[in-house]
Amino acid sequence: MRHQNSQKTLDRKSGPRTALLKGLAQSLILYEKIQTTEAKAKVIKPVVEKMITRAKVDSLHNRRELMKFLPTQNAVRKIFDVLGPRFKERKGGYLRITKLGARQGDAAQMAQIEFV
Repeated sequence: MRHQNSQKTLDRKSGPRTALLKGLAQSLILYEKIQTTEAKAKVIKPVVEKMITRAKVDSLHNRRELMKFLPTQNAVRKIFDVLGPRFKERKGGYLRITKLGARQGDAAQMAQIEFV
């Protein structure tokens, strides 16, 4: 039973779910706007917002913590060089989710997640 387990599973086991989150986070950081399902957007939002909060302070420890999760060095470089300084004065709420409606093929609710 999964009483009071707040993590959304996205109907995947932990390995594929982690790989999905890593890929979504990297795409969102590199392209600054992605279109995905509403459920995936809601799951990835707090993950990326915590990364941005870490990127506000450029230290070796913070870089290594983000390198654990992000698969490529380009994403880590961009989050520290571009996104961290951009949101330096902002307290939180770095991302916006915009609902786009249902997808044609399977009627999945689509959303666009982007930086504000």
